[in-house]
Amino acid sequence: MDLILLLKAVILGVVEGLTEFLPISSTGHLILVGDLLDFNDERGKAFEVIIQFGAILAVCWEFREKLLKVASSVVSSASSRRFILNLLIASAPAMGLGFIFGKHIKAVLFSPIPVASAFIVGALIIFWVEQRQETAGSVNGHIHSVDDLSYLDALKVGIAQCAALIPGTSRSGATIIGGMMFGLPRAVATEFSFFLAIPVIGGATAYELLKLWKNPVAISGDYSIAIAIGFIAAFISAFVCVRWLIHYVAHHNFIPFAWYRIVFGLLVLITSYSGLIAWSH
Repeated sequence: MDLILLLKAVILGVVEGLTEFLPISSTGHLILVGDLLDFNDERGKAFEVIIQFGAILAVCWEFREKLLKVASSVVSSASSRRFILNLLIASAPAMGLGFIFGKHIKAVLFSPIPVASAFIVGALIIFWVEQRQETAGSVNGHIHSVDDLSYLDALKVGIAQCAALIPGTSRSGATIIGGMMFGLPRAVATEFSFFLAIPVIGGATAYELLKLWKNPVAISGDYSIAIAIGFIAAFISAFVCVRWLIHYVAHHNFIPFAWYRIVFGLLVLITSYSGLIAWSH
């Protein structure tokens, strides 16, 4: 058994789970960590696609009561139907653009230096939105939960999510900070981002798996075990992260994540241009 491969699987699974729902870009971290671990070939990319399902299942489990309630009352409840429609509306812009431009984006931007640059730009946007909300008080007082969102609110968040097509931007960061920019309370924007991950990441992952099925990558016995271990690691770490973030946003802002993005982005740029680490391009 290849213990090094299994260790890489655990590391990448934990990275996926911890970063998927924080405004620090899971895709960006997986690109960088995969580069460091020399796990960025076709099998590595397939691995990253599959373990995303682990993170999505963690969200489904955490919010299982809400999801089951919506599913069981969709026929009789206007609120449940509006919730589902809001998710579809918010999902459409990014999924549409991703389908059209996804291949080009991966070819041009899926490398450490563009990711590091997006980390820093995203941090500056977080600083601006947090400062704006604090000084201007730009929060819609009529919105107290995800059930209060209008179709227009969902569309605005969906448009903001399109920024996440740039690796290093962060899907959760784009939806949470974008929602706050459009007046959503921090806790509501965060919770809606969790739910929005289900169709968006689930759909994107299913699409990538379909491509893998049509053009299968050679997977050995050890690699199959690595996928299973990475999947479990992603589920556990994502579950812990989601629970922690729910409590965090009730009392704190996202400024610490902005500083993290700047430090992390600068570290990648400095190590690259100094020749300390030979990042891929």
